[in-house]
Amino acid sequence: MKFVKLSHVAVAVALAGAAGLAFAAGGDLGQTEKQATNWTAIVMFAIFVGATLWITKWAASRTKTAADFYTAGGGITGFQNGLAIAGDYMSAASFLGISGLVFGSGFDGLIFSTGWLVGWPLITFLMAERLRNLGKFTFADVASYRFAQGPVRSFAATGTLVVVAFYLIAQMVGAGQLIKVLFGLDYIYAVVLVGCLMLFYVLFGGMTATTWVQIIKAVMLLAGATFMALAVLFHFGFSPETMFAKAVEVHSKGDAIMGPGALITDPISAVSVGLTLMCGTAGLPHILMRFFTVPNAKEARKSVAWATTWIGYFYILTFIIGFGAIVLLIENPSAYYVDGDIAKGLVGGGNMAAVHLANAVGGNMFLGFISAVAFATILAVVAGLTLSGASAVSHDLYASVWRHGNVDSATELRVSRITTVALGVIAVLLGIIFEKQNVAFMVMLAFSIACSANFPVLFMSVLWKNCTTRGAVAGGTIGLILSSALTVVSPGVWEVALGNPKGSAWFPYSSPALFSMTAAFLVIWIVSILDNSEQAKKERALFADQLIRSETGVGAAAASSH
Repeated sequence: MKFVKLSHVAVAVALAGAAGLAFAAGGDLGQTEKQATNWTAIVMFAIFVGATLWITKWAASRTKTAADFYTAGGGITGFQNGLAIAGDYMSAASFLGISGLVFGSGFDGLIFSTGWLVGWPLITFLMAERLRNLGKFTFADVASYRFAQGPVRSFAATGTLVVVAFYLIAQMVGAGQLIKVLFGLDYIYAVVLVGCLMLFYVLFGGMTATTWVQIIKAVMLLAGATFMALAVLFHFGFSPETMFAKAVEVHSKGDAIMGPGALITDPISAVSVGLTLMCGTAGLPHILMRFFTVPNAKEARKSVAWATTWIGYFYILTFIIGFGAIVLLIENPSAYYVDGDIAKGLVGGGNMAAVHLANAVGGNMFLGFISAVAFATILAVVAGLTLSGASAVSHDLYASVWRHGNVDSATELRVSRITTVALGVIAVLLGIIFEKQNVAFMVMLAFSIACSANFPVLFMSVLWKNCTTRGAVAGGTIGLILSSALTVVSPGVWEVALGNPKGSAWFPYSSPALFSMTAAFLVIWIVSILDNSEQAKKERALFADQLIRSETGVGAAAASSH
């Protein structure tokens, strides 16, 4: 079987990744053919669901207040939260996509995974402690600490909901296509199943159940990837050098797979993609929300340390898996379990290389396990996204903006659950509507908006004394609009996703972050400097109070100005 046949779809997926890193959290899985029912995978997934439903029942007895629902009452340890963050971040598409990038392009796959990992030191040193000391439930609590509540919370909630919406669409479509091909279920049933399970976890168990679902899923994914990587290394006598040499020998690109630059060739796109990866992570609302589940700033820092450890280890494994797949799958086409032909039905080439490798090294039993883990991964991420969106509506908009804080915990909790149901229904409907669409750019939009809108506002509000409400809202809005518009007219969306002629894209680069994030920071700075209103003077005066609170967690009064 020729490699060009194996990887023709993988190359297209890699281009989508270069355009917006669709693999970050459940990117497009393409149109797939329904396969024969995989009972091993279904049984293993049923075991996972049974265990997590029991946890949800236990969590429901502990979820009595809004604080329990949003943040598990702040009772999660740093180690547990680090695993949960890793579970939130290590999506099915990270697993399938990064290994697929390595399978198709070699070394470049490691560069992409490193980019995501680099975002964590930024969160560790600049965000984690301040988030825990200043915030209560959402990152809007931090961004609006000394600002006018209405405008800043409204913007923050909007940014959160936009990111969540794009993420959810990609996750739901990815879940439907993945389960259709792995479990043999119809697409619509797969989407409805994910939606129903996600609603059950979030509605009854809140953050406690969601956290434990993510922890279990992270352990399963790390265990499965570890076994697969060890099996690959065992095949080469635990010699990475032998593995790389053999990969170069059998890959159609030869030595080129051991060098960077195959996916992104121009320096502007390289810098812009790097910023998207690094700063987008620091602006994802469902990731930031996890820092409010721990009891103090020390545990928040510990969370990031553990999350970085697990995520870094996971990406090393995907690199080994990708190179192992190059050798084992190309040399042994029979390892493909769909008519021996990767080009037929299974998302094409590299994007499912890890699944095929699971079959090659562990047989049908391990294939079923990896398939169940892939579905569980999507389920866990969807639950976290839904909880983040529900908190934006109930806490930031309803309780803080519309009711001006005059709402009791029981009422806020009821609104959260109503919002959760609404988001679940919307997610299922959008998943069905977008079934036949290429949704890779949805994740690109989510990361670009997080990087260009959420991150600048959070960064400047916490670390710059002269930042004002007007500056934060104006800059964040500019970042949101620019990142969305430039993404749509970039080659990855305008030409690849929307089918316009090659060379017709209005914006020539792979990612808008270099431009949209820079514009957001500039607008925040300019508008804040020019703002001489009485409100702005009060906000600048409150910075010292905010700084004391952000660094120590004590000694500062609530500084929100209205």
